[in-house]
Amino acid sequence: QVQLVESGGGLVQAGDSLRLSCAASGLTFSSYPMGWFRQAPGKKREFVAAISMSGGVKNYAESVRGRFTISRDNAKNTVYLQMNGLRPEDTAVYYCAADPRLGTTTARYWGQGTQVTVSS
Repeated sequence: QVQLVESGGGLVQAGDSLRLSCAASGLTFSSYPMGWFRQAPGKKREFVAAISMSGGVKNYAESVRGRFTISRDNAKNTVYLQMNGLRPEDTAVYYCAADPRLGTTTARYWGQGTQVTVSS
């Protein structure tokens, strides 16, 4: 019943920006911290960003800090990831997650993922 649906991925050039969205349903959205993870071919899934239930606390991986911004709109049951200054190494499938466990790359619920490809 719980569904997390990502959108906004695509092919962009290095230096460009992209905004990912994750629409949640089947859960009390405002009761869950939310997060974004990514996985590149041949690599393990890694943490990207997380946001608290009210949006007041945010955490970022060092590799994206200063370039990416996580936000949420509880009235719309949606979490966003604004990605600026994209680099080829950002290429990966990006996953939305509810109740992420920081440091473990695990979560209670997961979306299907959306592909982000950055060309040089």
